[in-house]
Amino acid sequence: MLSRRLSVDIEGATVSVAEWTATRPTTTILLLHGGGSDSAELSWGELGPALAATGHRVLAPDHPGFGQSTRADWPLTQQSLIKYVGEVVDALELDDYVVGGLSLGGGLTLGHALERPDGPRALILLGSFGFMPKLSDGAFSGLSHYATYLLLRSGLLAAMTRSYAKNPAAMERGLRSIVRNPSSRTPELVRAVADEASSGTALEVFGEWQRDQVLPHGLRTDYTDRLSEIATPALVVHGGHDSGVAITRARTAAELLPSGRLVEVPGAGHWVQRDRPDVVTAAIVDFLESGI
Repeated sequence: MLSRRLSVDIEGATVSVAEWTATRPTTTILLLHGGGSDSAELSWGELGPALAATGHRVLAPDHPGFGQSTRADWPLTQQSLIKYVGEVVDALELDDYVVGGLSLGGGLTLGHALERPDGPRALILLGSFGFMPKLSDGAFSGLSHYATYLLLRSGLLAAMTRSYAKNPAAMERGLRSIVRNPSSRTPELVRAVADEASSGTALEVFGEWQRDQVLPHGLRTDYTDRLSEIATPALVVHGGHDSGVAITRARTAAELLPSGRLVEVPGAGHWVQRDRPDVVTAAIVDFLESGI
C-alpha cells in the first residue's frame, strides 16, 4: 500500500490530494471530506488505508482553504465547490471512478453526480448534506434555523467557533456528539481536530459556504426533489444517532435514489466512519464488490 501526496492546479487554487493505493488497484475512489475544521487526513486517515488494503486506490483532496490546499481566489459556495470537484476529476484524469463524501462532501458528491450523470459509476454518501430543507428537524426547527442565520450574519458564530477551537476540553465535549464511541474518540483524534481548527483558513472559508447556504427560512441547497434523477448506484451510510442529519432523512433519501442502498450504523454519530470504522469499511467493501 502506497501513501503519498499529489498536487493539482485548478482555477484559482492548488489542491493537495492524499493518496492510498494498492499495487494493482481494482477501483479508484475519490473521497470528499466535510466542513468545519475537517480535512482529507482527518476524515479518511483510517478509511483510506483500509480500502487500499482491500485492493483499491483512494484519492482524497483537501478542499480549497482546508488542510494543505491553498485558499481559492473565489468564494466557497455549493456551486463553486461542485465545479472544483469536477476540475479535480479532470486534473487527475479519472474516467472510471467512485465518488463519496461525508456531510458537506456528501452534498458535493450529489451535486457532482447531477452535473455529470455519466461520470462516477457509484456514489458513497456518509452523513450526507443535501437531504434537508433546514439545518434541523423538529417543532422548533424554523426558530433554530433563523437563530443560526442571525449568528452567521452578525459574525457571532464565527467568533464562538474560534473560541471553541482554542479550548481542548470544549473540543472533546463537542466531538462526543459526532463520535459517540469512546474508544474511537481518542486523545490523538481530539488533538488532531484541535490543531486543524486552530491553524489555517478552514473555519473561515467554511463560514463563506455557510453564509451562502443558510438563508433566513431554509437552506439554499436541498437535493431531495432531484434524487430520483440519480440513476447511479448509491450507498447511503448513516449513523443511527446522527444529530446533524436525522436517520429518517437518510432513509427517505435511500428510497428516493433509484439504485439507493442504506446501511444504518446503530449508535453512531455524524462522523460515522470515525465512529465505527469497522462497520463502515465493511459496508463500503461489500458495496464495491457487489458488481456496481
